Amino acid sequence: MTPANSAATERSVQPRDGDPEITAEVVAGHGLSEEEYEKVLNIMGRTPTFTELGVFSAMWSEHCGYKNSRPLLSLLPTKAPWVIQGPGENAGVIDVGDGYALAFKIESHNHPSAVEPYQGAATGVGGILRDIFTMGARPVAVLDSLRFGDLDSGRVRYLFSGVVSGVGDYGNCVGVPNIGGEVVFDRGYEGNPIVNAMCLGLMKREDLITASASGTGASLMTVGARTGRDGIHGATFASEELSEDSDESSRPRVQVGDPFTEKLLLEASLELIGSGAITGIQDMGAAGITSSASEMAGRGGSGVEMEMADVPVREEGMTPYEILLSESQERMLVVAEPGREEEVRQILEKWELEARVIGRVTDDGMFRVLEHGKVVANIPALPLTGGCPTYEREGIESAEIQALRNMDLTEHLTPEGDLTESFQRLLGSPNVASKRWVYHQYDTTVRTATAVRPGGDSGVIRIRGTQRAVAATTDCNGRFVYLEPKTGAMAAVAEAARNLVCVGALPTAITNNLNFGNPLKAHIYYQLRESVLGIAAACDAFETPVTGGNVSLFNETDGRAIYPTPVIGMVGVIEDVSKITAQAFQRIGDDVVLLGTNTGEIGGSEYLYVTASLVAGQPPSIDLEGERALQQAVLSMNQSSLIRSAHDCSEGGLACALAECAIGDGEAPFGLSARLDDDLRPVVSLFGEAQGRIIISCDPASTSDVLKIAESHGVPALRIGAVTEATDGFSLTVRDGSLSASVAELARAYFDALPNIMDASPATGG
Repeated sequence: MTPANSAATERSVQPRDGDPEITAEVVAGHGLSEEEYEKVLNIMGRTPTFTELGVFSAMWSEHCGYKNSRPLLSLLPTKAPWVIQGPGENAGVIDVGDGYALAFKIESHNHPSAVEPYQGAATGVGGILRDIFTMGARPVAVLDSLRFGDLDSGRVRYLFSGVVSGVGDYGNCVGVPNIGGEVVFDRGYEGNPIVNAMCLGLMKREDLITASASGTGASLMTVGARTGRDGIHGATFASEELSEDSDESSRPRVQVGDPFTEKLLLEASLELIGSGAITGIQDMGAAGITSSASEMAGRGGSGVEMEMADVPVREEGMTPYEILLSESQERMLVVAEPGREEEVRQILEKWELEARVIGRVTDDGMFRVLEHGKVVANIPALPLTGGCPTYEREGIESAEIQALRNMDLTEHLTPEGDLTESFQRLLGSPNVASKRWVYHQYDTTVRTATAVRPGGDSGVIRIRGTQRAVAATTDCNGRFVYLEPKTGAMAAVAEAARNLVCVGALPTAITNNLNFGNPLKAHIYYQLRESVLGIAAACDAFETPVTGGNVSLFNETDGRAIYPTPVIGMVGVIEDVSKITAQAFQRIGDDVVLLGTNTGEIGGSEYLYVTASLVAGQPPSIDLEGERALQQAVLSMNQSSLIRSAHDCSEGGLACALAECAIGDGEAPFGLSARLDDDLRPVVSLFGEAQGRIIISCDPASTSDVLKIAESHGVPALRIGAVTEATDGFSLTVRDGSLSASVAELARAYFDALPNIMDASPATGG
C-alpha cells in the first residue's frame, strides 16, 4: 500500500517516537479494508501517522460512520410539522404542545454488555442520558429493550442479572425513572445479548441547543470527568463480531460508569446551556474526543485544533492516540463563547467538576491534534464524517429461512378440547410472564411525574404545569423479522402504535435501533434492507417520522447472528392526563370487546416456541390501513370516555392478553367469562399472534356506542364476554376448545415465573 499523490496538508506531521509503523497488518487490525485505506491515502496525500489511522478507524467504523446502513436510512421518513430536530444531532426533538419540546433517542450497548454486563448496561444508560441533556432537555424517563438467550443457561442468567442491575443502578443513582420497555428470551440471542436504552427529555422549545462548532477562535473545552484508558476503540469493538474469547480480550474496551458524576454533569450542563456561555455541546460517546470534535466541526463547517497535553487525564503517560480514542464516561466537549471560558469553569467548579480549554475552532476545515505543540494528526475534518465510505450491497434471502417460513405446521395445531395446561404453561413462559422481577429493581416514580408505571402497554410521564403527558414504548418481535423481515418490521411499528393508543396517546414519532448481524453477508444485508423498507412503509402510513436512532451491526458470536431486531422506540402525546386508559379490567360486569379479527396465523408464535421449540411458519400479516383505522377508533373511544381499559394482543395471543387484563398488577384481580365463535382451530384462535387486535372493556351501557365507533372506522368489533368476580374464575371458550382456571392459579403462573427461575439456579459467568 502506497500513498496517493494529492495535495499535502498545511502543517507538517511526523510520526511519534514509539508509535507502530503503519503496515498492512496494523491497518487490518484497525478494521479498515484495503480499499478504505487507499481512500485514506488519497485524502491525506501521504501515509497517515498511527494517531491519524486510529482516528479514521474510529470514525469510519460502522458504529460511527454507518457505512453499511446510511444509504438505507435515507429511505426513512424524517419530516413532519411537529419535528423540530430530525436525524443528525445527539437526539431527535418534537413539539408536544404548550411550548414544550420532547427530545428522545434510543442507543445500543450490545457488545460491551456481552463482555461486562453490569458496566456495559450501566454505561449504555449513561450515554443515552447525555445524548438527551446535550440538547438542552432534562431527562425525565428511560426505557430499556433487552434480549437474551434462553434462561436455562447459567451464562444467560449471569448476563441477564448483570444487565438488569446495571440499568437499574445507573438510572436510580442519577434519579431518572424507568417507565417501561421489554425483555425477551430466545436462543436466537445466545452469546450476544441486545441491550438498547431509550431516554426522553423535556424542555421549553427555546432552550434547544445543538452540537456545532462555529465561530473562528472560539475555545473548545472538555468538561466533566478526566480521560482514562477505559473504552479505547470501543466504537471499533462495537463494529466487530464476538467470539468465545471476547470476554478477556475485549474487556479493556468496555467503559466504566460513575452515575454520581453523571448527575453532577447533567445539572452542570443544563446550567451551562441556560447561561448562554456556550454555543455548542456534545457528549464524548463512541470514539470520545475524536467523534465529538470532528462531528461538531462538520456541522459547523469549521475546523478544530486541540492540544492533547491540555486534556485532563487520570493516568500518566497517555498518548494522543489513547486520549483521542478513549471512551471514558461522563465527559462533554463544549464550544465556549469568546471571553466566557472562566464562567464555564466556575459553573463546573460549582458542581465539583473540571473544565479546561483544550483547543479552538478554526476556519481551515482541518482536524488538527497537537502534542506539546507538535502536530501529530492533521486531517481534513469533513471526510471523517461526511466522507465515510458507504456501501449498497447485494441482499439475498437465506434458503434456510425460506424453508422455515414455508414449513407445514399442521401437526402442531391439532390439540383440541381442554387447553388449560398449554395456556398456563404459555402464561408462565419468560416471554409472556410478568417482568416485575426486572422493574422492581428500578425506581419508576422518582421525580413524581410517572403516570403509568412499567407493566402496561406504555409508560407515561406528565408534563408539569399542563394537562399533557407523553407516552413511550419499545417494541419488536425478532422472530417475525427473522422469518419475514419487511412484514416483521412493519409489525414492530404497528405494535408500538397500538401500545400507545391503548393508554390514550396519539402516536407521534419514532426512534429506532437496528440490531443485526454481519451486513457483509448477503442474507444479513437482505434482512437489514427489507426491515428498513418495512419501517418506512409503516411510518409513512401512521405519520410517525423517524427522528434518529442507532444502528448496531455485527451482532454475531463465532459467526452465528442474532435474529434481525429493529427495535422501535415510539412516543405519543396525551392532551388530557385524566383520559389515560388502564390496561387491566376495572369493574365487574363490564363488557369485553375484541377489536380486530382473529386470523389463522400462528407462525413465529410463543406457542410454537414453548410447545415445540420451533421458530417457523409464516408470521402474521400486516394491514397498515387497518392498523391506522384501529388506532383512530381506539383514540376516538378514549376521547369520548367510552372505554375503561385497553390492551394490545401480542405474545401469547388472545388468551394471554385476556389473562393479563384480568390479573392486572395482582392486587385486585378480576375474573372473566368469554366465548369466541370463529372458524379457526382452537390453538390458533387462543394462542395465535395475529396483528391488529386490541381488547377493550366498557360499561354495558356504552357497548353499542363502542361498536358504532368501530364500525364507522371500518374496524371489526365483537363483544366476547364480561368481567366477573375473581372468585368466579377465568374461562374462555372457542369452537372445539376451551380453557379455565382459577385467577389465583393464573396469577401464580404469571408473577412467579421469573423469580422462580432466577432464584432456583445460580447465574454463572463462565
